[in-house]
Amino acid sequence: MTSDVERMLPSKTPVMLLGPDGRPTPAGAAHLPAADELLRGFAGMVAARRFNDQASALVRQGRLAVYPSSHGQEACQVAAAQVLDREDWLFPTYRDTAAVVARGGDPVEVLGLLKGDWHSGYDPYELRVGPLTTPLATQLPHAVGVAHAARLRGERTVVLAMCGDGATSEGDFHEALNFAAVFHAPVVFFVQNNQYAISVPLARQSVAPSLAHKGVGYGIPGEQVDGNDLAALLDVLSGAVERARAGEGPQLVEGRTYRIQAHTNADDATRYRADDEVTAWAAKDPLVRLDAYLRAEGILDDARAAAFTEAAEEVARRTRDGMNRDVEPDPDDLFRFVYSRPTPQLAEQLAVVHDELLRDTSSRTEPEAHR
Repeated sequence: MTSDVERMLPSKTPVMLLGPDGRPTPAGAAHLPAADELLRGFAGMVAARRFNDQASALVRQGRLAVYPSSHGQEACQVAAAQVLDREDWLFPTYRDTAAVVARGGDPVEVLGLLKGDWHSGYDPYELRVGPLTTPLATQLPHAVGVAHAARLRGERTVVLAMCGDGATSEGDFHEALNFAAVFHAPVVFFVQNNQYAISVPLARQSVAPSLAHKGVGYGIPGEQVDGNDLAALLDVLSGAVERARAGEGPQLVEGRTYRIQAHTNADDATRYRADDEVTAWAAKDPLVRLDAYLRAEGILDDARAAAFTEAAEEVARRTRDGMNRDVEPDPDDLFRFVYSRPTPQLAEQLAVVHDELLRDTSSRTEPEAHR
């Protein structure tokens, strides 16, 4: 860590390597990631957008209880997964389903929690991804704990913890950053500033010059980056990850982006933001921006773009088919995972459930004449 305030301060404006028109900025050309990394990111964003659209459709069909779309934030989602090595950990929020899929999660399992299942849907240890978190910022102290444990064990693991702008107003955010700084934990805090905490605009949450400036109070270096510029995100986040891996302690990155769609399917965004604001941000679409650059450089053509679209459709199809399969719940699961060794009370309750199920089965199979 450093006490040099100048080294902790973020840039005065968000780092941008590609402008909204896809053209490199004056300082961008020297920092652009390799073409194969940009292509990989573009393919991931195409898949992420299709996944968002498919999940939203599943809500309307009654297959999902709720879905918080990350439409418009795909660059943040994909970059967060892409900059991590296999041994690293990702701690997402409820809106980061696309990031978990980009990390290698099965899309059907990733949607398990939002379907209403009692578990997270996927194996966190297999994916090295924490469960999707609905309460704001509660995953951040957990992420710091994993990072601290990795440092104590001498591992090279880095943890990337995602949160939104609203989470920076929570006590867990303060506790996580302070603990991480004091104990030199190798964790990158990635704030997706999509301008609204449900209906509360950023101006009603913080008067700091940027959310990245909040790191100064903890002795954590911060940086702000255009969250709709995948190239800039890969550059800034990968740098933060490697500094954390090299023993320089926690890092804070703010991605300036925008939630194009409503907070969830239960939200009416027209009640708190104007259409022209949404239109202005839609013009900064991360997919359109990178598509323009890749085509101008001859890296992307129609055939390759069609292949990415076809792969994204396959993800959507697998998601659709998996979510349309009814799974028979096992009543024993209500008791199986409460304690490693069931208590007498749980055993008694389980017996009651078994008796009720047996009675129900008997009543449905008993001949009509004997009822």
